[in-house]
Amino acid sequence: MGRVATPLSDRKIKLAKPKDKVYRLSDGNGLMLEVKPNGNKVWRVRYIFEKKAKMYTIGDYPTILFG
Repeated sequence: MGRVATPLSDRKIKLAKPKDKVYRLSDGNGLMLEVKPNGNKVWRVRYIFEKKAKMYTIGDYPTILFG
């Protein structure tokens, strides 16, 4: 059974502070926000193609907003 992710709110995203290493906040169904050490935040989606896990970058936050 997979993990259940709590949908990300704009407030939760704004409060996400950079750390020493890249980390990800999951929104569910493969959608995630990657927070980089320099403070940049990028939307990415994880998917399976030909039995291999792939990652696609959608765009920067806040340029791309989901809601």
